[in-house]
Amino acid sequence: MLKYNSQRPDSMNHGDIAWMIASTALVMLMVPGVGLFYAGMVRKKNVVSMITLSIISVIVACVVWIIYGYSLAFSGDVSGFVGNLGKAFLNGVSITSSDPIPEMLFMLYQMMFAGVTLAIITSAMAERTRVSSFILFGALWLTFVYIPFAHWLWGNGFLAKIGALDFAGGMVVHVSSGFGALALAFLLGKRYGYGEHSIEPHSIPLTLIGLAMLWFGWFGFNGGSALQANEVAVNAVVVTFIASCFAGLTWMIVSWVKGKPGSLGIASGIVAGLASITPAAGFVDVFGAVVIGVVAGILCFIALDFRIKKGIDESLDAWAIHGIGGAMGSIALGIFADPSISGHAGLLYGNAGLLVSQIIAVLVTVAYAFAVTFAIGKITDIVMPMRVTIEEEYVGLDISQHGEVGYA
Repeated sequence: MLKYNSQRPDSMNHGDIAWMIASTALVMLMVPGVGLFYAGMVRKKNVVSMITLSIISVIVACVVWIIYGYSLAFSGDVSGFVGNLGKAFLNGVSITSSDPIPEMLFMLYQMMFAGVTLAIITSAMAERTRVSSFILFGALWLTFVYIPFAHWLWGNGFLAKIGALDFAGGMVVHVSSGFGALALAFLLGKRYGYGEHSIEPHSIPLTLIGLAMLWFGWFGFNGGSALQANEVAVNAVVVTFIASCFAGLTWMIVSWVKGKPGSLGIASGIVAGLASITPAAGFVDVFGAVVIGVVAGILCFIALDFRIKKGIDESLDAWAIHGIGGAMGSIALGIFADPSISGHAGLLYGNAGLLVSQIIAVLVTVAYAFAVTFAIGKITDIVMPMRVTIEEEYVGLDISQHGEVGYA
């Protein structure tokens, strides 16, 4: 994400403000998009639960962000690891000072990113987690995983200082949620009956509607990360769509070779392409986007197939798609970054140093996300058991957690 500077109050651009308000709304749309995308892939007795977890995610993110999250991510710096509390409760966050948008709008845009990221990690909690435990886990996870990542890469933390780049959240959003989901899958264990009998998606159309909302919202997710309505935003929007299409096509071809081109596979490929281009969208050209899309379609397919063969119940594949895709795209950035787009050169343009920085950053974020998420999950489970009982899981979380049913 391009750096925000709140020290130029006379540089406000109303076109930029309009674009960023629209982008914020587009990212907000992705929250229910994640919920619907996931809800279609679970059994019908858990459809309300999955959508509700996404809604709760953005609520928890809002509370954390307002009280201290934004401040710790973007105010000051403590040893390159985290910010300070100088802007707790949005103290001093103005609606007028801007470069080129009001800091209040930048804060809101970033809040939506936090909400979407927490929603993605619910992939590993599908059909087996208590709502109360998720709320506690979510607050802790945002505090000790997401906020440090945001500071490290976007708040002038230590990864930014070694030259690592992350345009719109390849590591901050996708590596954190993907590898966090993998850690939770190991911690929570399999759903009852997983591997013993078929657990089929109850509504593929619902998942495809969620995909459409995600795909649409991603234009604000990546395009808005330029923080201006400028040529970098245009590039981000264009390469985002290109990478997603090539990834979807590649996944479809690979799955076709193995059988039939299922719609869920095509949808997974599109999301893999979106996650993979996210860190690089403001830095790579069309050629880089095509390569990233094709590699994402192959690599994430392999990761998902590996997960299934190993019997890991990371239910909705945040790890295979978001985690692996985000990590691959972050490394690819170090190869394909085109200096004519935003001034950063990758390996193809003679700068091997950026590739080294990207590899270091990916390794650090993967290890930290997995280890700290596992620890937070363990602590949450001790304080407030995360898994529902076998009886509650049998009747479904819609009834046992919400007292409702998705379908009369």
